[in-house]
Amino acid sequence: MGGTKKTARILSVNVSLPKEIDFEGQRLKTGIFKEPVEGRIRLKTLNLDGDRQADLTVHGGPDKAVYAYSMEHYEYWHGVYPDIAMPNGMFGENLTVEGLTESEVNIGDIFRIGSSTVIATQPRMPCYKLGVKFGRMDVIKKFLASGRSGIYFKVSKEGEVAAGDSIEQITKDPHRITISDIIRIYSIEREDLQTMRRAVKIDALPKGWKHYFLEQIKRLEKRFTT
Repeated sequence: MGGTKKTARILSVNVSLPKEIDFEGQRLKTGIFKEPVEGRIRLKTLNLDGDRQADLTVHGGPDKAVYAYSMEHYEYWHGVYPDIAMPNGMFGENLTVEGLTESEVNIGDIFRIGSSTVIATQPRMPCYKLGVKFGRMDVIKKFLASGRSGIYFKVSKEGEVAAGDSIEQITKDPHRITISDIIRIYSIEREDLQTMRRAVKIDALPKGWKHYFLEQIKRLEKRFTT
């Protein structure tokens, strides 16, 4: 008999204001050092109360208002880096969650979290600040290769969230392109024209991703017809 699927829920809400740190002789400003907070936290169009991003050219914005990372992935990373402590928020996520993984969530899926409503938009692409957080830069390539990207959401209805809140799926996007699919056609199966063509039709997929895949489609079509 099959087991009952675990209800998705928030384990912790993590926030941080940007702060300056020293790393390898350089002074850096980053908001990746997020820590769990108590109580109900307001989730707004651009971020959670008490949370900010340092570099708005690559972080933040409506399509990256809140970032969720699965506790199921933490066990994997403990195996990769057994000597590194990994409290909730280690990956810079706003929401440490359980029961919500990249292979199950479609771009464009709508969820109710607490009193807010959010839409899944994209995977997280790691930058060097994840390496700063871990104290080693090899984590960047390993993070991308693992497929354990976490999930970015945009906020369609502001509200409040807290640890213990359930994550309830309201609708499933009909294009059925998962977060994992986006990672796969970006980093592994770079000639999957069929999936790329489906992906660019999704309203919730951010413009940057659409532009990237449209360029890949154009390149591949030209190559296959010459």
